[in-house]
Amino acid sequence: MKRKELNQIVENAAPKSKLFSNFCKAFLVGGIICTIGQILFEIYQKAGASEDKAKVITSISLIAISAVLTSLSLYDKIAKFGGAGTLVPITGFANAVTAPALDNKPEGKILGTGVQMFSIAGPVIVYGVLAANIYGLIYYILKVCKVM
Repeated sequence: MKRKELNQIVENAAPKSKLFSNFCKAFLVGGIICTIGQILFEIYQKAGASEDKAKVITSISLIAISAVLTSLSLYDKIAKFGGAGTLVPITGFANAVTAPALDNKPEGKILGTGVQMFSIAGPVIVYGVLAANIYGLIYYILKVCKVM
């Protein structure tokens, strides 16, 4: 069988992708997530939070909402519909941390959940914590030595 014939067979057998529809759904879901974030930000600012604090509280709120939706198995349903639109960094990261923890809950509430929670996000969290401590130590040493 020649390469052209094989490619034709594969092309005929492969399901047709609804590319435009998938793009629209991803754009819609990602846009809704970002809009919710903006609405929360505005609410927190109107409640009296400074811009910096409102940003932090908004991020925490989006993480909490994503974790709750993941624990209720709703985030997966949204992801099936919206595809890549649910990978908006903060909510996608929260889902990536929460999902493995919930999958291993039967192995034990503390050990099963705690151990698997960091299987995907572990390297990112470990690097972030270590880097923050190292930078803080360097800053402290420079401040004590009155270099800064």
